[in-house]
Amino acid sequence: MSGNLQSLRRKIDGARDLQGVVRSMKALAASSIGQYEKAVRSLADYRRTVELSLAVSLREGVSTPLATRRKVAIKSIGAIVLGSDQGLVGGFNEVLAEFVSGTLTALPGKVKKIWAVGERIQLLMRDIEPAHTVALSVPGSVHGITPLVGQLLIDIEAARERGEVENIHVFYNHPKSGAVYEPVSTQLLPLDREWGHAFAAIPWPSNNVPQIIGPAAPALQAFIREYLFVVLYQACAESLASENGSRLAAMQRAEKNIQDMLETLNGSFRRIRQESIDEELFDVIAGYEALAGKLSP
Repeated sequence: MSGNLQSLRRKIDGARDLQGVVRSMKALAASSIGQYEKAVRSLADYRRTVELSLAVSLREGVSTPLATRRKVAIKSIGAIVLGSDQGLVGGFNEVLAEFVSGTLTALPGKVKKIWAVGERIQLLMRDIEPAHTVALSVPGSVHGITPLVGQLLIDIEAARERGEVENIHVFYNHPKSGAVYEPVSTQLLPLDREWGHAFAAIPWPSNNVPQIIGPAAPALQAFIREYLFVVLYQACAESLASENGSRLAAMQRAEKNIQDMLETLNGSFRRIRQESIDEELFDVIAGYEALAGKLSP
């Protein structure tokens, strides 16, 4: 009986320690969601400014320098997939990998390169294109997004210069209400004629339309670089917000399961302890009755 009590006590102590870890991870995930959501909101105004600047530049009739450089019979596709380094995020990476696989299969062309951001998603992406998967780490904070985006832009430009890829697609989980997210994709490159016409049609918010002073081509190139940066930055921030939202939901489920387990263990502990006390009382009563029988005349 004492062995069972000791075993239950160890299990209860272990569950309480795990509960403390889960609560810490839940608090960390909740605080991280806030900073990434704030980054996305703060980026919205800047993105709008960049898009309006592009609209003015494109209305000047300057061709985009990052349009497809040549016609190819089979499009070469590059994909940027934003997953997670750490686990405990439910089906975050699996859902995204399934979406990426289905989308790339439906695209006309051949996948030549995949930039997989996150150790967990890298393993899944290697099943799709093992020979051309570039592994990158997930930023640990908002401040780490900018270096990652800069590295991606440099790698993309180098790959396009070498003729390895023409079309670039970005895949990530977009946060919705609460801890819900959905996998989405956006085409980053090429910036073709249709893209230019769409941006040129964006109306200026007032009657005072600005003009570009000096050569229009360098200004357009600068705006395009900022546009690509903003698109990738927003995708990274939304992916990180979705990741931490998924982790928060997973920790909430784990905390509930641990609480249920603790209630079961504590109930078993109290029951076995009461049975042990009852046995000791029965032994005392039986001993007293036996002793009283011997002493009676």
